[in-house]
Amino acid sequence: MKLPLALALPALFTSLALAGSPTAIDRQAVVARHNPQLSAIDYGAPLTVGNGGFAFTVDITGLQSFGQAYHQNAIPLETLARWCWVSEQNTEGYTLADASVEFLQPNGKTILLPSRGTSTEAGLWLRRNPRLHPLGQLSLVWDDAPSGQLAESDIQSPQQSLDLWQGVITSRFQLAGQPVTIVTACDAETDTIAVKIDSPLVAQGKLHARLDFPKGHDPAVKNTPGLDWSAPESHRTTLLGSRTINREVESTRYFATCSNEFQQVDTHSFLIGKAPNPQKPNASSQQSFTLRYAPFADDAPSYQTALSRCQSRWERFWSTGAAVDFAGSANPLAEKLEKRMILSRYLTAAQSVAPIPPQESGLTCNTWYGKHHTEMTWWNIGHFIPWGKSEYAEINLSWFLDNLPNARLLAESRGLRGARWSKMTGPDMRESPGGNPMIFWNQPHPIHLSHMLWKQSGSDETLRRYADLVLETADCLATMLHFDEERGEYLLGPPLWIAQEIHDQATSQNPSFELAYWRWALQIAQEWREALSLPRHPDWDHAIAHMPELPQTHGMYVALESHPDTWDNIDSRHDHPQMLMPLGFLPETDYVDRDTMHATLDGVIAHWDWEAKIWGWDYPMIAMTATRLGRPAEAIEILLRDGPNNVYNANGHCPQGSDRVRRSANQSRPEIAVYLPANGSFLSTLALMIVGWEGCQTEHPGFPKDGSWTIKAEGLSPLL
Repeated sequence: MKLPLALALPALFTSLALAGSPTAIDRQAVVARHNPQLSAIDYGAPLTVGNGGFAFTVDITGLQSFGQAYHQNAIPLETLARWCWVSEQNTEGYTLADASVEFLQPNGKTILLPSRGTSTEAGLWLRRNPRLHPLGQLSLVWDDAPSGQLAESDIQSPQQSLDLWQGVITSRFQLAGQPVTIVTACDAETDTIAVKIDSPLVAQGKLHARLDFPKGHDPAVKNTPGLDWSAPESHRTTLLGSRTINREVESTRYFATCSNEFQQVDTHSFLIGKAPNPQKPNASSQQSFTLRYAPFADDAPSYQTALSRCQSRWERFWSTGAAVDFAGSANPLAEKLEKRMILSRYLTAAQSVAPIPPQESGLTCNTWYGKHHTEMTWWNIGHFIPWGKSEYAEINLSWFLDNLPNARLLAESRGLRGARWSKMTGPDMRESPGGNPMIFWNQPHPIHLSHMLWKQSGSDETLRRYADLVLETADCLATMLHFDEERGEYLLGPPLWIAQEIHDQATSQNPSFELAYWRWALQIAQEWREALSLPRHPDWDHAIAHMPELPQTHGMYVALESHPDTWDNIDSRHDHPQMLMPLGFLPETDYVDRDTMHATLDGVIAHWDWEAKIWGWDYPMIAMTATRLGRPAEAIEILLRDGPNNVYNANGHCPQGSDRVRRSANQSRPEIAVYLPANGSFLSTLALMIVGWEGCQTEHPGFPKDGSWTIKAEGLSPLL
């Protein structure tokens, strides 16, 4: 098959960008200048090591010695793997039908949807199960402390750093005047933590590591639940030999294997490598070990093997794919922008690369019971493609390929063709009750992401690999529309919960962003049919030709046709300003009028409620629209604005929950401690601002041409 010329453009565009660079970027220098450095306990900045599907988050000691304090104040300290899920017994035999309600559709027919998420016992059980299960908590034990438990005041002169280039945390401090150095890393090939403790206290037999296993999380808490240490009799921890622990929680079983010996000190607690006779002469001041988690029992790699594989993985990550350097920029925002870029790339690569797509808090802590929200898929993984890490996006997309049979069954159950994707789901794609089944904008994402991959690779293999995913997702898109004979147009919804999640789901109809996304995605799917030597689908063409105009009032686009009060009612101007997404998140088409979108952007900047609840991905999304409209000064200002939910901590995380929201709830910590869609959307937007999109003729279209920006870019691909 001969590929269209457009498919070769990304590689050509990148080559031109590289040709314009006088010298290659010193990638290690760019990364190293943003290594997180901590000299005091910072509850909002625990550091994480991870391999994409497994992660370990530490406090100032390099382990998880102050877990309760970190959870109470900001970000918990947890060990999470994307494969470890637990489900309570469904003794009542709950099904989605037990949490469902009938909704009237425009065609006069009713549809049964599981919308009762918290008002019924069935809905609660189905939302909470299955849920991501926390693994063990690894702490530092000092024999001279009461019960061996360190106090924060014991840690003197702390200095902690994360070497981003190698993915290794080094923590230095003093205990009672004695130096302690702890090195922490994560194996790239197995879900293994590698730890080295170096101190005279080790030689004295007074400093050890302890592994404790919680029951799980509190299932009554949806976001950032604490570890549950109650009811030790409700779960089982069994030492097999001296180096392997068998864990059983409900029907879930997994193993923890150590390169050193365990010494059991309580039902669910173990010391690691404690010498039975610590006063032996010439004792070493170093103790190193690895701790491996897996759904099966297997040996733990050596410390040096795990460390070496960790370092190699991160050196390879930074050395290949894309890189950007803002050194030499006179603009005072350049350092902030570059730091956010580097830390966002690290966090997403460490936590968002697994065959089960990431939850919104990655592998730092649990939100929404660990389930992933498929409408966040594009924000979570789309950035990997323009940044030259398409293989990371494809690992995540494998979940969609594997779950095509389940998506077909869901579509059939709702009277639709093709494959319908659940919104909030765990490994099995079973819907979670609540407003989730009314979310629509998750549906086109597999088409969007597959098309990005195909455009970047230009290969028949990519086309064939994702063909069924694209075509069956599109067929469902077409049948989710209802043709109104009187209007001669298609209607989308009700029931429908638009991306701006503040409108009545039972009456919402024809939202601006979803209409634009439907039309664009169906056009893309037709291109795929033609590339596959298939005829264009007549139903899809009919839908494309008969989509209603995007709703507007006062010369500006509004959120949706059925509630066109966006600009007349302040209560309609908060949450996601989705009326900007048809030009920004989506490429320019004849469906969107540029002048109207200019006015809409003006309206959002001037009249949106920026203090109530605007999310971390909204700032980059708005900057996308400003960039495509040729308004780079506003794009930069909004992208980096220090507003609610757009403040990034020293570790690169962007907590959600404005100060006003926290104060009203009398909370010391944010509503959502970690929110990786903010990092992912930032990276996608930055790529758009630097290299543009297909057909873009402007160099660095998201940056003002005022002489204050110096930008080197290598390997970036344009967006669609």
